[in-house]
Amino acid sequence: MPRKLYKILIILAIIGIFLALPVFWMTLSAENKLEVAFLDIGQGDASLIKTPFGQNILIDGGQDYKIIERLEEELPWWDTTIDLMILTHPHNDHVAGLIPVLERYKVNKIFYTGVVHTAPSYLEWLKLIREKNIPLIIIDRPQKIIFGNSCFLDIIYPRKSLLGKSVNNLNNTSIIAELDCENRTVLFMGDAETEVEEELIKTGDLGSVEILKVGHHGSNTSSNREFLQLVNPQKAVISVGKDNKFGHPSRRIIKRLEKMGVEILRTDLDGTIRF
Repeated sequence: MPRKLYKILIILAIIGIFLALPVFWMTLSAENKLEVAFLDIGQGDASLIKTPFGQNILIDGGQDYKIIERLEEELPWWDTTIDLMILTHPHNDHVAGLIPVLERYKVNKIFYTGVVHTAPSYLEWLKLIREKNIPLIIIDRPQKIIFGNSCFLDIIYPRKSLLGKSVNNLNNTSIIAELDCENRTVLFMGDAETEVEEELIKTGDLGSVEILKVGHHGSNTSSNREFLQLVNPQKAVISVGKDNKFGHPSRRIIKRLEKMGVEILRTDLDGTIRF
C-alpha cells in the first residue's frame, strides 16, 4: 500500500474514533432512569415510556405523522427500536400514527385486543405487521409485563377475549395499564368510559396512582367521581388537540379534577408533557 494512502487511512480512522467518542460517552454516562412522555400529537393519544433498563414502550400513536417528529425529539438518533408497541383500541386517533412508526422504527413486539374494526388505517396497520412478521400478542386477560427489578406494566383490562368480536363502543375495549416502576405509578386509561371504570371499581383492581392519563381525552363520558376518588391522582394528563371539534376536554371534568386539588396538564396547552 502506498505510504500516502496509508497515512490518509490512518487520519480517517482517527477522525472516526473522535466522532464516535461523544456517542460512546453519552451511552455510558446516561442515567438509568424512568422517563414517561405524553406526546403532543394533536387530537389523539400517544405515550412513550423509557424504562431504566433501556426499553422503549409506545402506547398508541395519534392520527398522523406527527408521532415521528415527537419520537425524534424523545429518542437519540441512534435509538431506532420500539421494544413494545401497544394499541389500546383501533380508533383512527390512536392507530393511524402507528403506521409510520412501523415504517421508520424496528418494532419488536405488539399488544392489541384483536377486536374487529374495518377502518382503513387499522387494516393497513395489521397488514404492515404481517408483512414485517412482527409478533402480535392478544391481550385477553390481566397480566404483568416485567421490564426489570421493581419495574413492570400491570395490564388490568380487558378481562376477556375480544378477538374477532364486533363491539359497538370501541372506547370500552381499550387496553388499560398501570406502570409501576421505581415507586412511581402511572395509569393509562386509553379511551375507556364510565362503564369500564365502574367494572374496575367492583373488581378491586384500582388503587391510588401518582399520574393519571385521563380517559377519552377528558370527555365527560369518562372520569366519573367515584373512579377519580379511588385512583386519587396527584397529576392528571389530558391528551387533546387544540380547538378540537369534539369539545374535549369537558369543562365538567376539569372542574371535578380541580375540586380534588389535582394538578391538570394538557398537551394542547403544555405541549409534550414529560416526567
